[in-house]
Amino acid sequence: MILDWPDCTNVRDLGGLTTAGGRRVRSEALLRSDSPHRLTAPAIAAIRAGGLRRIVDLRWTAECVQRPSPFEGDPIYAHRPLLGDDDYEILPDSYVAMLEYNRPQIGAAFRAVADAPPGGVLVHCLEGKDRTGVLVALLLLVAGVPDDQIADDYALTTGVDRAYMVNTLTYLHDAYGDVSTYLAECDVDAAHLEAVRSRLLEQPAAGGPAGR
Repeated sequence: MILDWPDCTNVRDLGGLTTAGGRRVRSEALLRSDSPHRLTAPAIAAIRAGGLRRIVDLRWTAECVQRPSPFEGDPIYAHRPLLGDDDYEILPDSYVAMLEYNRPQIGAAFRAVADAPPGGVLVHCLEGKDRTGVLVALLLLVAGVPDDQIADDYALTTGVDRAYMVNTLTYLHDAYGDVSTYLAECDVDAAHLEAVRSRLLEQPAAGGPAGR
């Protein structure tokens, strides 16, 4: 898939990241970007003709009204706002508040990826930074990608501080022990976890490591 998406930023394929067990995230399995509302007509047509099978839009409804997705109404489009409308104190230097106050929304977005038809998934919010970064981090944790690689990838995003992701991952491990325990509180079950692993990871070579 060619990621030549004019007027989109923070566009990248998560393929190539490796797990602690030696497996790799498949190319074109999981992509991230900012809002695609500025995409050109040729780019939109190329995406529709490519391998994407689900686009998960994490924006608030009001953001979608102001900047409509060109894919709204397509079978591949899934609107799953990652943030609720409740006011809460945003803690400095991390996404802890996002994790703790938006479990239903995070669970719905995670399940939208897990339940997608076979093929690539694009996750995006408005700028492709915070909401996208948190959901992508949870997906990669489930796949078995180590924290340092997740933080390094997050740091490739324009306008972010790597420490935010490091602090968030540290909190998640300290508070819940592992990502599956946290996601269970978001109504994500074992079948969803396995579906994400199967979607994201290359099959191990015959006789090779099978770890996650």
